[in-house]
Parts: sequence; structure tokens; C-alpha cells
Amino acid sequence: MTVSSAEGNTVFDHFAWSMVATPLLVLGVSWLLVDRLRPGLAARVFAGSALVAAVASTVNLAAFALKALAELPVVASWGGWSHQRVVDDTAHVPWVSWVSLGWLVVVVAAGLRAWARRRRELRVASGGWAGGGAVVLLDDPRVDAFAVPGRPGRIVVTRGLRDLLDERQFDAVIAHERAHLDGGHHRLLWWARVAAVAHPLLRPVAGQVEYLVERAADEAAAVAIGDRERVGRAIGHAALAAAGSRAERPAGSLMALGAAPGIVPRRVAALFAPGREGRWWGVLLPLLAIGTAVWTGECVYDLFELLGVAGWDAF
Repeated sequence: MTVSSAEGNTVFDHFAWSMVATPLLVLGVSWLLVDRLRPGLAARVFAGSALVAAVASTVNLAAFALKALAELPVVASWGGWSHQRVVDDTAHVPWVSWVSLGWLVVVVAAGLRAWARRRRELRVASGGWAGGGAVVLLDDPRVDAFAVPGRPGRIVVTRGLRDLLDERQFDAVIAHERAHLDGGHHRLLWWARVAAVAHPLLRPVAGQVEYLVERAADEAAAVAIGDRERVGRAIGHAALAAAGSRAERPAGSLMALGAAPGIVPRRVAALFAPGREGRWWGVLLPLLAIGTAVWTGECVYDLFELLGVAGWDAF
């Protein structure tokens, strides 16, 4: 948001990089890396990078939205700057600021809705199992198991699932759900969902995080049980049965066995034939996130620089 005509092109550069290029790059890199990193590491990297990219894009939207408001004569009069000087700064791309304002309103509304839903889920989950142990057996014929985060976290298993599995398989399911609690997977899912709310291009990344936390829990269960194939069969059997009988659970969508049934065959295949996993590839997404954060800082600085040149006394 600089003031010369030559530098004015950076307005569109900020918008294009933060709102289009970076989310697309995060999406593309996550697609390439999803099976190249350890699942637990990948889930943290993907969720954190998506959240940073989403926050950066939202801050960019806020900066452009403020610029749109600064173009209004009544706001400029109140703030003590020339509204025409602000208008001239983006005369070649006048739509950017106003599109950003509308987009920001949608993001804020969607974010508030997601936050309200999250609070409802946590309230119901934390109050529904008071007095129970670490594992709560629910007298329900449906096949289901899910982890309820909290202090303490609990694992809820239905009678239908308990009767379906033998002891070793049941132990595998419990180890899977305990790994969700120990790994803080509900937080990673929340970060990814916030990113998806803030920017639609990041929704597939949120789906990748859902897959990765399930894979991480599968791997933890395999270590705890000491038999990858048994865990694979138990998880596959339970998750597919749960998909056929599941109704809305008291804990909402916080954590659940086989939360996305379509990925179950992929998870089981990974347990039966683990691939090679690297680490250094994981730096690519954080570098993208850091880059867009720096670019966002420049965008905010340019906004205040523009208002100062336009006559804002407070600058």
C-alpha cells in the first residue's frame, strides 16, 4: 500500500501472495508431503502452517478492509487524512479493498459460528462423563468410540463396539483413542478447522490433518500393542462398523474413531506396509508460513505509511 504509482502495484502483490499464492502453495506442498513425514510430525506441521497462513491472510484482509474504510470521506475527515490520496493509491485495482472488506465480514461471521459450536461441544463433552473413569463404557448398541478432551480426558466406548471386538482388538482401539488424547489431536484439528474457516483453499489441508491424526493414533496403537497387522484389522473393523451405525454423539465432532470413514482403507494399508518417512521435508511448510507472515507485516506497515503520507496526524 505504497503511494507512488510504480509502487502501487505492491497492493495487488500483497493480495495475490497472501490470499491466493500462499494458500495454494500450502495446499500443494501438503499434498506432496502427506505420506513423506511421520504422521504425528506432519499433523503438527500441517495444522500449524495452515493456521499461520490463515491468520496472515485474515490480517491482510483486515488491512485492506481498513483501507476501504479510509477511502470514505467521512472516515477520512474524522481521522484527519486525505481520502483522495488513499483512493489514488489503488486506483489501478480499486476492487481489492472492497472485496477484502466483504470477505473479512464473511470470515468473521464464520469464525464466530465455529467458535460457538466449539464451545458447545466442549461444554457437553466436559459435563457428560463426570465421575467416570479413564474409559467410559456407554450402554448403547451402536458401534462407536471417541476421545473426549478435558481434565481428565476420557475415552468413551459403546457396548456395541465392545461386544464386536476381542480383547486384543479392544486394547488396540483404546490405545488408538488414548493416543488422540496424549497427542493433543483435538487442538490440531481445531487449528486446521479455523484455517479452513478463514480461507476456503485451506479446507483440503484440514482434511489432510484429519487423516494424519488418525494415522498418528494408529501408529501409537501399533507400538503399544506390538502388532501392526492386528491393530490394522481392529481399527479397520471397528471404524467401518462405526460408520454404518453412527448417529450424532454427545461429544460432537471433537475426536472419534474413524472420523472420516473414506480414509480407513488408506490407514490400514499404511499399517500393513509402512513407507519410508523423512523429516527435513517438513521445513517447507513452515518456511511458507513464515514468508507470508513477513509479507503480511509489510502490508500492515504500508497501510500506516500510506495514511501518514495522506496526512494522518497520528502517524
